[in-house]
Amino acid sequence: MGDHRDTGGADTLDAPTRRVVERIIERVDTDGIRLIRFLYADHGGVIRGKATSRAMLAERLRTGIGHTVAMMAMNMLDELQDVTGLGPVGEVRLVPDPTTFVQLPYAPGSAAMLSDLRQVDGSPWPACPRTFLREAVAALADEDRVLVAAFEPEFTLGRREPDPGGGLDRLIPADDSLCYSTTGFNQAHDYATTLIHALESQGLRIEHYHPELGHGQQELSIRHTSALHAADNHLIYRETVRGVATRMSMWASLAPKPLADQAGNGTHLHLSLWDPALRTNVFADPADRYGLSVTAYHFIGGLIAHLPALTALTCGSVNSFRRLTPRAWSSAYACYGMDNREAAVRICSPTGQDAAASTNLELKPSDSSANPYLSLGAVIHAGLDGIRRQLDPGAPVNVDPATLPAGQVPRLPACLEEALDALEADDVLMRALGPLRASAYLAVKRSEVRSFAAHDAAYELFHHFRVF
Repeated sequence: MGDHRDTGGADTLDAPTRRVVERIIERVDTDGIRLIRFLYADHGGVIRGKATSRAMLAERLRTGIGHTVAMMAMNMLDELQDVTGLGPVGEVRLVPDPTTFVQLPYAPGSAAMLSDLRQVDGSPWPACPRTFLREAVAALADEDRVLVAAFEPEFTLGRREPDPGGGLDRLIPADDSLCYSTTGFNQAHDYATTLIHALESQGLRIEHYHPELGHGQQELSIRHTSALHAADNHLIYRETVRGVATRMSMWASLAPKPLADQAGNGTHLHLSLWDPALRTNVFADPADRYGLSVTAYHFIGGLIAHLPALTALTCGSVNSFRRLTPRAWSSAYACYGMDNREAAVRICSPTGQDAAASTNLELKPSDSSANPYLSLGAVIHAGLDGIRRQLDPGAPVNVDPATLPAGQVPRLPACLEEALDALEADDVLMRALGPLRASAYLAVKRSEVRSFAAHDAAYELFHHFRVF
C-alpha cells in the first residue's frame, strides 16, 4: 500500500469529516484491513452491500460504489420485481457514512460502514431507506424535537442442520432451557460473552442480557441513542449476532418466528421525545397518573391511528404475523396500557432516581425482519401526525385485551397482506414514503406474500431463519 494516503478528496469535506476520514485511513493501514463493506438495508429487510479494497478506499469514500437501482426492487427470495424506475437501466451510488466505520471482529481483515443510496450527482435518492429516516428526523427538528430510540432484539441461537429426510435444512436450537434460567446462561455462555465483546468493540453499549422463553432464544439489549444512530446500531447488531455465530460454527436467526412451536423473536422499539434546547423529556409529566405528558398521549394517538399501516413496516415479513397472536406477549391488539405487554404500545415504568428522564414508550409489534430505517421513520411520522392533530388515544387498556369482549379492542392485521392494504390506504404514511419508495415497498412485499402462499410452512420458516 506504500504511500497511498489520499484521504478521499478531503478538500471537498468539512473539517470534522476530513479528520474522521483521515483516522479511518490510518486505522485501515495500521490494522491491516483489506476489505471495507458498504452496507445498507433493502425493502425486503435484507442487509446487503458491496466492499471496496484498501487501495480504492480513499476514492470510494468520495465517490461511493456504483450500484444498480434494481436492487431496491428485489425481495427476500432474490426475486426481482417490476417497479417503474427500478429496472435494468439506472445507477445509484453506495455512499458510506464515515462516522459509522467499525472493524468487524467476526471477520478479521474486514471493516464496514453504513451507507446511503445516492444519485450519481450526489443528491438524495427517493428510494433510499436511510434517507427516509433522515427526513423523518428533520421533520421532528422542525418542531424543535429529537427522538431517542432503542431497538430491543431477541434471536434464536442454534445450529443449521440438513433434514434427515432430504428436505430443507432445519434450525436446531442450542438449548431447551427455561426462561431466564441459569441453565440457559451457562449453555450460551461462550457465545454470549464473545458477542458482547464484539458489540462493545464496535461502540455499542450493552444494557442487559438473558436467555428468553423460547428454546435457544436470547435477548441482548443496546443502549438508547438518537434515531439514526439507533437504526445504524441495529444493522451492526444484526450483522454481529449472525457473524459471531458463523465464526463459532453456529447459526443465529433474528427471524420473527424461526421455530413454529417456540416463542417468536420480537425487536421491541423504545421511544422518547426530547427538547434539545432544554434537554428535557417531552413525554414526561410527573403530575400525570402514568407519568405522561399531553404530547406523549398525542404521540400514542398517532401510533394507534396508524398501527394497521405501521405494522406493514415494523413487522415486515410474512413470518412476522406468526408471532403477533393473542396471549403470546407480542401484542395483537391496537391499544396501549401501563406495563401491559399484550398491548401494542406499552407505557414503561420509569427506572432510576430520575423518573422523567427514563419515561418512554415501547412499541411491541416490531421485529428484525423490518428495515429499521423505514420502521423507525414511519413511527416518527405517525407520532408527529398524532401531535399535530392532537389525536386522543382513548382510555388505556390495563388488562389482557384478549379477556375483553370480542371487538372491544381492535386487532392488528392478521397477515402481511392485510397490513399492506392498510399501508396503501394510509395517506400520511404513503405521502411520507413518497411515490417511488412506496410503490417499490408494496411491490416487494406483495411478491413475498404470493411466493410464500405457494409453499408450505416449512418453506417459509426455512427461508426466514436463513435470511434474517
